[in-house]
Amino acid sequence: MRVLLKVSMPVETANARIKDGSIGQIFQTFMEEHKPEATYFAVDSGKRTAFIFMDIQDSSQLPSIAEPFFLCLNASIECTPVMNGEDLGKGLSAVEEVVRKYG
Repeated sequence: MRVLLKVSMPVETANARIKDGSIGQIFQTFMEEHKPEATYFAVDSGKRTAFIFMDIQDSSQLPSIAEPFFLCLNASIECTPVMNGEDLGKGLSAVEEVVRKYG
């Protein structure tokens, strides 16, 4: 299942990780281990935030995905299922069938 992992870091913690030089290694290690499809960084609601798009095979992977950010960055995590264009096409086909049955 493709998901968007939103990692929001408190300013104080992110500042400390930037000053001690560890923030880059935290993200590099994560990306090497989990190989996300794409990662974007922005400011969201006043916090440094990473938007990580990745495919997970099983929900049991979520603890190992989220814990590095909880432990190292005191981050807040949101995990949202997302679709690419191909997924949307498949989903819309299923919607047509639901409309025929229940519409």
